Amino acid sequence: MSTEAVRARWGVVMLFWLNGVAWTSLLPRYPEIKTALDASNTAFGLAVGLGPVGGLLAGLFTARLVRRFSSAGVATVGLILGVAGLNAVANSPTLVLFSLSLAWMAAMDAFTDISMNAHGLRVQKLYGRTILNSFHGWWSIGAVAGGVLGSAAAQVGMPIEVQAFVATVVFGGMALYARTLLLPGKDHTPAIVEGDAAQVRPQRRLPAGIWVRLIALGMLGGSVGLVEDSAASWGAVYMDGMFDVIPFVAGLAFVALQSAQMVGRFTGDALVNRIGARSAVTLGVTVAAVGTGFAVAVPSPATTIIGFACAGWGIATGIPSAMHAADELPGMAHGSGLTFVSWLMRVGFFAGPPLIGVIADAVGLRWALIVVPMTAVFALVLTPALTPPRTAKPEIL
Repeated sequence: MSTEAVRARWGVVMLFWLNGVAWTSLLPRYPEIKTALDASNTAFGLAVGLGPVGGLLAGLFTARLVRRFSSAGVATVGLILGVAGLNAVANSPTLVLFSLSLAWMAAMDAFTDISMNAHGLRVQKLYGRTILNSFHGWWSIGAVAGGVLGSAAAQVGMPIEVQAFVATVVFGGMALYARTLLLPGKDHTPAIVEGDAAQVRPQRRLPAGIWVRLIALGMLGGSVGLVEDSAASWGAVYMDGMFDVIPFVAGLAFVALQSAQMVGRFTGDALVNRIGARSAVTLGVTVAAVGTGFAVAVPSPATTIIGFACAGWGIATGIPSAMHAADELPGMAHGSGLTFVSWLMRVGFFAGPPLIGVIADAVGLRWALIVVPMTAVFALVLTPALTPPRTAKPEIL
């Protein structure tokens, strides 16, 4: 493998790690923020849920930005601006400003998420084998690191404002270095192979079957995203409210999900290559549904941590598989399938927190978490969308 390809792979690894660690470093501090803002479960869930609206809006323009400025440039700028948003979240005096700060970070995350995946797929083509799951594995490592750092900061009583400022300086500097490792030049639509022009050239009107599959892939990603976000938005709040645990342990529900997801993603490429994307995701979301359902049925700190760990391993290959399947659909402009699925996926991040919050205020947070295994079952129904269509993209030369 060329030195350029290896350097670019490590550059993408850094982007994924930074994208994971920056956002999640504040999640264990959510109980403190919720208390400081004097917010009910419904109000807090709505504030957190409205944040992804920024990502939904930004996601509409990401494919065009990538085609114009390159995936490397958009990913780096979006990451740095998103990391800077940590300070706004940490210093928000009202629930409205807290939600707007999350919306800013979600918008920057959309730019970063879509473009770093696009660059990762570009590097994957140079390698000639599937490596996308491992990139998402590094995101999980970053998420675990962020959860541990945030939990440790909460345990020692570090002010949230100080934690956010240090994170901005350190992570922002690392993002600038990562940019020097990425592939040069702009991203381009793959060259048309002679005789296959009709299959490769973007079509003005996509067949109904492609649209159905694209929407199903987006909903699959959204369902998996809701399961993942349940631990991010409510894991620490649930552990803190349901059980008598120290702040560090309260953050372990999220850490457990991300740790198990990390393992699932680093082994995911081999699993997908062996049994196929659809079978791998089917197995995974089944484990997620059973594990989280058991945690709700038998509540305790241990079963909660185990349940979220099952969810993390179960959803590990879901989002990468949906993204890759969308990127391979025929007739799509470069980056459009990936962008559409990533955009629709964020509906799960938008809908999950307020839905759980409303149910929690009505019947209690324990029973509100039944949304998680139900969503995993819904994802199971959508897994047929991962089966490649009969007309697949030709090999890229």
